[in-house]
Amino acid sequence: MATDVTAPMSGRISEVLCKVGDQVNCEDELMILEALKMENPIWSPVDGKIVEIKVAAGAMVESNQLLLIIE
Repeated sequence: MATDVTAPMSGRISEVLCKVGDQVNCEDELMILEALKMENPIWSPVDGKIVEIKVAAGAMVESNQLLLIIE
């Protein structure tokens, strides 16, 4: 079953710390979202494998925008 990981707020993706095919554990750091001059880590909500990444470093994202999919 696939799990969508979405942006908790609007901002800029400053770093992508995973790639497609990576195995991740719940609470692994996946990305850094820069918002309001603060770096906010995006954590994995589940154990699984990264199957698709929808954004790249430097991308501006909106609140609730799909960032990646974990299966």
